Amino acid sequence: MKRIELDIVALSHSVTQSHNYAVVLGERRGQRRLPIVIGSFEAQAIAVAMERMVPNRPLTHDLFKNALDTFNVELREVVINNLLDGIFYARLVCVKNGEVFEIDSRTSDAIAMAVRFDCPIFTYDFILEAAGVVLEDQDEEGVEGSGEQRPAATPKAIDITALETYSAEALHNRLQEVLEAEDYETAAKIRDELKRREQKS
Repeated sequence: MKRIELDIVALSHSVTQSHNYAVVLGERRGQRRLPIVIGSFEAQAIAVAMERMVPNRPLTHDLFKNALDTFNVELREVVINNLLDGIFYARLVCVKNGEVFEIDSRTSDAIAMAVRFDCPIFTYDFILEAAGVVLEDQDEEGVEGSGEQRPAATPKAIDITALETYSAEALHNRLQEVLEAEDYETAAKIRDELKRREQKS
């Protein structure tokens, strides 16, 4: 299976669920984005590491990193290796004394560890095909986050509980609108509805 390297491109608050966040991973050489809904504690663990903040006492992920460092275990990479019933699965690929072993992990925890170890994150093409969204008409500044970013327009409200009532064309148009507004959770729901229709046709 083809492996694809990912970068963290955004960590955004959920529009529809106040206690949830979406971490958005983007393929390094492409326009596809993989939004993953996570809880507030998991989002905090990722944000703390991304901002290089040092808490007074080690957080759970810092403790785990310290334990791996103490026993000379290197976290070589994180692999998001499966998607079942809307749930992402991940593995930590570790090395000790030349021996490679893998540890099962929640995807949010795996990402938090990847940021702390500064190691690459990979997934497979079939996962991006199933759960990814495509950003269109994005310039380099918008994708990479360098320089001034153009403010995203706020899309009109869409009733995500009645997506089946929208035409395919309307859904495609709204998908691009919510992506530009960085509402990745709604984008994922619209994407799922479009894929459901493709499978039925």
